[in-house]
Amino acid sequence: MATVGAHDYPEHLFYDLANQVWYEPLPDGDVRAGFTPLAIELAGEVLVFTPKRVGKDFEPQRSFATIECGKWVGAARAAFAGIVVAVNDDLIKRPRTLNTDAFGAGWMLIVRPATNDWRDGLITGPGIGDAFAAWLKAETYKDRSG
Repeated sequence: MATVGAHDYPEHLFYDLANQVWYEPLPDGDVRAGFTPLAIELAGEVLVFTPKRVGKDFEPQRSFATIECGKWVGAARAAFAGIVVAVNDDLIKRPRTLNTDAFGAGWMLIVRPATNDWRDGLITGPGIGDAFAAWLKAETYKDRSG
């Protein structure tokens, strides 16, 4: 486990730092996806979770779910192209689960990647903590004026 802020991040997952989404490969080739605890902590209490419907395609850097929180409303953006094969219906009914169990019961979708190279550019393994620290530092000091 890598520690990022106050949260432990499993090293077997793949992380899209820019979008703060985690991915877990499943035995059948599909991939479970969810928001990171850091994203949820920054967004505040989750009020509404609206995923794309099963069978819908999505493209890289495009929304595959919408999250409405106390401090933020925005998209969960995919790191790769694919199709939605399942949604977490329990999360639709109880979206605050994202605040309490982001890596467990708070998963958002199961997707089928369009290509086998979906892991390219994602972070995994023991370097997660260092990668998150570097990303946080870069994001903190990014010029957002223009």
